[in-house]
Amino acid sequence: MSVKGTIIDVRTRAEFSGGHVNGSINIPLQEITNHIEEIKGMKQPIIFCCASGGRSGQATQYFKSLGVNCENGGSWLDVNYQLSL
Repeated sequence: MSVKGTIIDVRTRAEFSGGHVNGSINIPLQEITNHIEEIKGMKQPIIFCCASGGRSGQATQYFKSLGVNCENGGSWLDVNYQLSL
């Protein structure tokens, strides 16, 4: 799987610094609403990921409601694995 869009990791900065998908962008979930226009301007589809898929699911639901082409990638480890195939 190659990324045609942008991967956004919505975990905290501390979690992100402990490991993340190469090339992903860290925007913690609690800050995501401060970046709406920035995210809308990114290459789509946006793939949100986090530790388990819960927080990225919230981000995906929110941005889908704004008309953004996005999906929940689930765990960043799953996204990393899919990219390695």
